[in-house]
Amino acid sequence: MNKLEKAEKLKNKLIEMSQIENLLRSQGVETIAGIDEVGRGPLAGPVYAACVVLPDDFDVLGVDDSKKLSEKKRNELNEKIKEKAIAYGIGIVNNEIIDKINILNATKLAMKIAITDAEKMLSERCIEHLLIDAMKLEEVSIPQTGIIKGDSKSVSIAAASIVAKVARDDYMIEQSKIYPHYSFETNKGYGTKAHYEGMREYGLTPIHRKTFLRKFLKEKVYGI
Repeated sequence: MNKLEKAEKLKNKLIEMSQIENLLRSQGVETIAGIDEVGRGPLAGPVYAACVVLPDDFDVLGVDDSKKLSEKKRNELNEKIKEKAIAYGIGIVNNEIIDKINILNATKLAMKIAITDAEKMLSERCIEHLLIDAMKLEEVSIPQTGIIKGDSKSVSIAAASIVAKVARDDYMIEQSKIYPHYSFETNKGYGTKAHYEGMREYGLTPIHRKTFLRKFLKEKVYGI
């Protein structure tokens, strides 16, 4: 595939992923926000959410589900998305709150914080519709649409997935400098072999989610 063919493919992908937003705009909805989260599964670190409002002429090629992109590509797209976005916000809920209210409620809280953060950038405008990756925010009065695998179907949700992923990865890389024995710079807090080896030798850090590690803690205490 040559460069022209690749560019044409990316343009068609952007058109395809903008269909949901364009349908809403055809119905008179102007300010549409995509929301996604990252970090529900790791054993350590916060859960992050991002809320991104894109303009109707958004033309950044390559935006897709953050999990499908290389780290280099995510970082490049993150900067372009922030530059082109009408507004964006990030919500962070740490491991202590996750342990208190569970990961689902913590994820929803992070999303609500991200919405509030994005609305600060909108000044006199308000978000009129939310596109969310497979979730509903019951306590948020803004009209919303939950889309299964939305980060592969909606450019706004995909953009949010990239912004959230890059922000959380950057945080975990910084934490790896404070806690160097757990390979946070590569596993980002997920349960890899190196991560478990670090916990067995050095114990848990203040950023570990204890409710995610009940079995591990039981084995550690009782030697099972």
